[in-house]
Amino acid sequence: MTMSVRARCLAMVCLLSMAGMGSSQKSGQGRHEWRAATPTELAAVLPARAPVEKERIETEMRTATGVIDGRGKVVAAVVLITAGYAANGKYSHYLLVQSPIRIGSDILLPVGNYAIGWTRAQDGLSVHIYEAETGVERGSIIAHSLTQPLPIVSVKIWPPAEHSIIQIGRFALPYTLED
Repeated sequence: MTMSVRARCLAMVCLLSMAGMGSSQKSGQGRHEWRAATPTELAAVLPARAPVEKERIETEMRTATGVIDGRGKVVAAVVLITAGYAANGKYSHYLLVQSPIRIGSDILLPVGNYAIGWTRAQDGLSVHIYEAETGVERGSIIAHSLTQPLPIVSVKIWPPAEHSIIQIGRFALPYTLED
């Protein structure tokens, strides 16, 4: 092969490689796709003692759940151990939001930390969401009974590709990630 033929072949290989990289980057939008977070990823972001108003309430890490995207942004929840605290049943779960989330159609939660509480309602659970640090209510929504058979858990945030719900017991709250 002459030098110019080799140079053309090398240039062609480089161009094809670059074209392949471009197509993998386009399909690489999976970096924004959400998946279930691992226990290690959850332990890295959720506190052992959650700051809720004036308290630092212990969390039940074995109940930790959440989703994570390709950039490392997490939306996670964990059960609060509220016995002996001033929560008086107002709070039951801690929610960490590192990417904006909309719960139902009306509750938009920006990046932050939230406390969730619920009471039984005639048609499901009346769920209230508060700013964890201040206790200011951000909204309330009715969680309805699951329409599909899923395992009953204390809390679970399902990845959007699977169910796009936050599950509390046998009740579900629909959500969308606003990212």
